[in-house]
Amino acid sequence: MNKLKFARVLMQAAIAAALASSFAAAQSQTAAKPPVVHHAPVATYDHALLNPALLHLRAPAEYDVKMTTTKGIIVIHVTRAWAPRGADRFYNLVAHHYLDGASFFRAISGFMVQFGLSAYPPVNRAWQNANITDDPVMQHNLRGYITFATAGPNTRTTQMFINLADNSRLDDQGFAPFGQVTQGMDVVDQLYTGYGEGAPGGQGPDQNDVAMQGHTYLEKNFPKLDLIKSAVIVAPMHPAAAPAHPAAPPAAAH
Repeated sequence: MNKLKFARVLMQAAIAAALASSFAAAQSQTAAKPPVVHHAPVATYDHALLNPALLHLRAPAEYDVKMTTTKGIIVIHVTRAWAPRGADRFYNLVAHHYLDGASFFRAISGFMVQFGLSAYPPVNRAWQNANITDDPVMQHNLRGYITFATAGPNTRTTQMFINLADNSRLDDQGFAPFGQVTQGMDVVDQLYTGYGEGAPGGQGPDQNDVAMQGHTYLEKNFPKLDLIKSAVIVAPMHPAAAPAHPAAPPAAAH
């Protein structure tokens, strides 16, 4: 073998050895990496919410709820005497963090913003028939007042709305306010209303789909909606504000 051929053989051997060493190192590095694990989202709701019948604490005569939303902080002052059953229901929902993660899924400019369907489908199923008896309407549905939604007599469950305007026309329909926004009405005004009325009458979310699919449905199809990051009961920061226009219960229809 001449010197040239011998040099070529040595070079080929060196290249082969380098490739083998590189391959072995790559195998070692691959083996050393831990496997990638994708975790499904963990439901963090209070499991007491799955038993609505057990959540029946009597609310204080007055209390404040602080809602931290994607637009800022909203404080609601509740006066139990205005609508005792509604105030008690709201108190129990907030005490067990029912509203945490809930979206303002029906928001109509110049009218109201509605919320109260849980981010978690199992919780919605548990509450769908947890109706409370109607309260007499003792206050007007004025701007900033909060009221439970209803589908008819004695059908209130968990859905509620904040009036964006004077909606006193709702009084005679049995919508009984139980509190009012005392801080952050400017935040309420900033909540996203671009989707308008819900399906099937409008382009907004379908309430049945919200109930059955929860936050996943809203995040995928209506990503601009604002939501409640947390809602907690806090000590009243001031005496209850007197209603702007005290109202007697509406006269019975004839």
